[in-house]
Amino acid sequence: MLEVATEPVGSAAERVETALRRSIIALEVPPGTRLSEQEIAARHGVSRQPVREAFIGLSRMRLVEVRPQRGTVVSKISVSRLMQARFVREAIETAVVRRACTMFDPTIRRRLDELLALQAETAARGDHTGFRRADALFHAALAEGAGCALAWEAVQDVKAHLDRACQLTLPNAAAMLPLVAQHRAIVAAIDAGDPDAAAGSMQHHLSEILRALPRIEAEHPHLFE
Repeated sequence: MLEVATEPVGSAAERVETALRRSIIALEVPPGTRLSEQEIAARHGVSRQPVREAFIGLSRMRLVEVRPQRGTVVSKISVSRLMQARFVREAIETAVVRRACTMFDPTIRRRLDELLALQAETAARGDHTGFRRADALFHAALAEGAGCALAWEAVQDVKAHLDRACQLTLPNAAAMLPLVAQHRAIVAAIDAGDPDAAAGSMQHHLSEILRALPRIEAEHPHLFE
């Protein structure tokens, strides 16, 4: 405890916030769960103040609801916020791939092939966590290769609302492998220097959640608002 006490409160709060955000997005802490400030502080070896700050940060992202005198609860998945998040992400990422068709770092282009191979491998063995990690690295590499890495950073907060729903859409290899094919189509359009095809392929890829939404909402009504 003494060692933790020497750590600045801000960094402790960031550490707690990152851990909670990861658990909330992975649905390890389901929507509707009441969060215990004391329990979380004990688990991370910090005082309650960093936990309070973490809750405030997560509330700004709409991942938790801080209710005065009533506690903090993990927000349920909002279809409205999900749709808005998808709109923002599509606007940014279609612009990224259009730019990628006119300029793309060849070193990052080779990295895309490695990430596509990793995605195919993790999908084939049904490794949901590994696949989601490779998926995020792929999209980050697209932005970096196009010379606009900040675009991917701008997506991160809104992406959290999509990611929680996506946890419910990829139960097995059969669900993940089509996403790899969609990624390959995006890269093929970039290689061909065809911005319209690249943007269209990205739009199709990011619409996958819309096609799956009615099913997952019906199967998991308790997780949705």
